[in-house]
Parts: sequence; C-alpha cells; structure tokens
Amino acid sequence: MRDVVLRPVGAGGPSTPGPGAEGLPRAGAPVTAEALAALVAAHPPRAGGTRVVAVDGPSGSGKTTLAAALAPLLGGAQVVHMDELYPGWDGLADAVPLLLEWVLRPLAQRRPAAYRRYDWVAGRHAEEHPVPAAATLLLEGVGCGARACAPHLSALLWLEAPPELRHARGIARDGEAYAPHWHRWRRQEELHFAAEGTRGRADVRLDTGGPGGSADPVLRLLP
Repeated sequence: MRDVVLRPVGAGGPSTPGPGAEGLPRAGAPVTAEALAALVAAHPPRAGGTRVVAVDGPSGSGKTTLAAALAPLLGGAQVVHMDELYPGWDGLADAVPLLLEWVLRPLAQRRPAAYRRYDWVAGRHAEEHPVPAAATLLLEGVGCGARACAPHLSALLWLEAPPELRHARGIARDGEAYAPHWHRWRRQEELHFAAEGTRGRADVRLDTGGPGGSADPVLRLLP
C-alpha cells in the first residue's frame, strides 16, 4: 500500500473523536499506511478488550485491499469479511444483525465469538470461524459501519471511488458472473447508506480512485 491521504472529520464518527483524530496533517497532505495504522491504534477498544475498526463503503471501493494492508501494521489483526456473512445477493440488511450476534456482542461481553461463513454456491451458512479476542479486529465490507454496530467500533473508515471504476473492479475481481447482480446489489447499498448515514459518521473518508479517477491504489483526500 502506497501513500494515502487522510481526511480529519471534526464531527467525529461512531463515537466521540478518539485521540488519533488530533494532529492529522492538513487536508490533502499525503500520509503513509503506517500513519493510518497509528491513527487507528490510538483509538481505545470498545468491544471488551478488542479495538474494532470498520472499513466501509460501496462495492469496488478498495475495502479489502486497505484492510489487507492495515492488518500486518496492526499486529497481525484478524480481518472479518462481510462477504462471508451476507446470506445471498439480497442479504445486505440481514448481515448486520448477524455481525452483531456472532461477533460484536460476544466480544463486548468477553464471550467466545465466531461467525458461520455463507456458502454462496450451496446457498446456506457453512462452517464456523472463531474470532479471537485480539487487540485489534478489522471488519471490511458494506454494512460493517452501521449505526447498530457503532457502540462497539473504535474507528470507522469510509472508502469510495467513481462508479465506473468500482464496477470495473468488481467485474475484474468476481468475473462476469457478477455483472447481473451489480445493479441489484448497488440498490441495496444506496438504501443502506442513505438510512445509516455511514459516510457522514466516518472518522476518516478516503477516495481510492487515484489521480484523475484511475485505478492507481493511492488513496487521496475527497474534495
């Protein structure tokens, strides 16, 4: 992960601004992924002893890539992908309660946490995956920054990119089989984000479109 740009959000995110919200570079100044990890690490845990960081935003905005870059910088943090919780193409709304029931509330109550992976081929939830009560847990995927999750989140990161670029990324990642479902899923995203106000509650907002809207992985300040 190359340099990223952070946007300080004075109004705070899922909770009052953590200590990492102070001392950010001026808007538009580049900062390394290490600095972003340090920002996240400055927020205290709010799910028992676990610092939970949500990486949210529309499909194709780079959430998986950013979470993979941050995980080793945060002590090998585990990453939970919302794609493994959605119960099918119409399951965005149903995934948030599952995330709360299986992961966030058990961690907050210092109980064993585990989720059941959804098997998209078989059309049902399959094997169980434990979620250890580690220092930091990264959640990535649409919906992980929902208001219902907010009491357990230490930080909420929002990513976005131009629709055409996100669509191209989605097809490149999942193949042409994904194409018929793109608009169907996008409509769910639009309704969800409008109701949840996720972008406005984020601690950090990032544009992953690259200079001139290219596929460059550099993250930059949104206008």
